[in-house]
Amino acid sequence: MTIRESLERREKEYLSPYAAFSMDSKGRQRAEEPCDIRPVFQRDRDRILHSKSFRRLKDKTQVFLTPAGDHYRTRLTHTLEVSQNARTIAKALRLNEELVEAIALGHDLGHTPFGHAGERALEKVCPYGFCHSDQSVRTVDLLEKDGQGLNLTFEVRDGIRNHQTHGEPSTLEGKIVRISDKIAYIHHDMDDAIRAGILKETDIPGEITDVIGNTLGKRLDHFIHDLVTYSTGLNDIRMSQPVAEAMRKLREFLFEHLYTNPAAKGEEEKAEVMIETLYNYYGKHMELLPRDYHILIDRGEPKEMVLCDYIGAMTDRFAIARYEEIYIPQCWHG
Repeated sequence: MTIRESLERREKEYLSPYAAFSMDSKGRQRAEEPCDIRPVFQRDRDRILHSKSFRRLKDKTQVFLTPAGDHYRTRLTHTLEVSQNARTIAKALRLNEELVEAIALGHDLGHTPFGHAGERALEKVCPYGFCHSDQSVRTVDLLEKDGQGLNLTFEVRDGIRNHQTHGEPSTLEGKIVRISDKIAYIHHDMDDAIRAGILKETDIPGEITDVIGNTLGKRLDHFIHDLVTYSTGLNDIRMSQPVAEAMRKLREFLFEHLYTNPAAKGEEEKAEVMIETLYNYYGKHMELLPRDYHILIDRGEPKEMVLCDYIGAMTDRFAIARYEEIYIPQCWHG
């Protein structure tokens, strides 16, 4: 018996009957020899962690565009916080930690530079539309490893595709990541807003804090404990009605006072114009795209989607550098 087979047997003995078991995975798009040490979801986690798209997350906006401080979240730190929340919940419920970690680490691989401003820009100009969750799946299926993709399992790809509010993951592990994503950004975006002086803890309405706590730590702890308490023994992931309602109201509060606040979002229109401009420029100069993207076009991928692949993969810093290189005269650089 291999180490992998021993670990798979241990899952069957220990995990909840509602868990996604490694040995029962629906498999990969392309058949491949199994690893003798790692179960399939652990292998997927490792592939994502070592991917180029994962490393680029360190220089992509979460909420604040190029913030003047070292402690504001990036898309990478957001991803790590989602992963940690999801693993805590999965472990408590005896679900598959390796599957939730793989989904969590991969859920935002297709996110654009400048956060949702970049996503809105590409959605506006691309005739096929643009959604970062679909682009994350496209990244792991097609763009990584010079067009070979990572060949991840069905369960990981399903969780990545369905991590947004409107998604319906097919596993409990996917459902954990979907709600852990919301918990993470509600928690850390409020923290960053307080750090930036945009919001104060006392700004949150009492009808919310009375239910889930009046500090960042208390709210995070309350969300996770409530989820574990009300999901234990169920073939579902859910919160109690009062906590779910308080979470909805806190999210609405952040949308009203942070996500549309000019102090935090005043520069986003400029970011959208930059992304739209780059899309239109490279659309007229396709010869400037790297060779890998021409291979995609030769394989039949629509030109407009390949433009989104190239621009969407950029980091904030790379997008700014390309824009300056194209449109700012050299003599104007300091």
